[in-house]
Formats: sequence, structure tokens, C-alpha cells
Amino acid sequence: MVLKAVCVLKGTGDVTGTVFFEQEGDGAPVKLSGQIAGHVGDLGNVTAGADKVAKIDITDKMLSLNGPFSIVGRTMVIHEKADDLGKGGNEESLKTGNAGSRLACGVIGICA
Repeated sequence: MVLKAVCVLKGTGDVTGTVFFEQEGDGAPVKLSGQIAGHVGDLGNVTAGADKVAKIDITDKMLSLNGPFSIVGRTMVIHEKADDLGKGGNEESLKTGNAGSRLACGVIGICA
């Protein structure tokens, strides 16, 4: 059973970060922690401060590190702008949420 995972984020610019995922057991919520630097916008539930650092401290009941819906092996992507969740009223909003260019990404992997 996977209890810990990590995603190291890197792009071609100055956006970098590390996000840790921890699940205490099957069916338990997943705790996300870490930080992303060089990002000036919004990451859904995470917003960068004036210092351009987004500090992450989230507990999510929908995520899982195990089973058929595991997030291990999936990718995190940091976008230039906030995602309008398809409510921007144009075709691009429905495709990308008008989130802009990709600044950094990383694959979520198992962590010891």
C-alpha cells in the first residue's frame, strides 16, 4: 500500500516546487503539503502570496494514493493564470479554462 508520494515541479523558467502527498490508510483523506515558487497566479485551492510563493496545506477526501483511481503516475501542471473552470464564456475556456501557458510540471511518484 502506498502511503507517501511526491511531485517535483520544474519548467523552463523560474517556476519550481515540491508537493508531498500522504495518506494514512486506504480510504483516508490525502494531505498535500509543500510549496511552489515563481508562480504569481492561482492553483485552484492554492494562491501565491506577495513573495510569489504558494504554500500548500490541503487535505482532500477525493484523492487516493491507492486503487483504481490512484494519483500516482499522474501529472501536476502549473499554469500561468487561474483556471476559470470552463465558465469564461468562450471556446478556449471549455478546453483549457483560459489558464494560459504551462509553466512547470511533474509526475507524482511513490516516496519512501
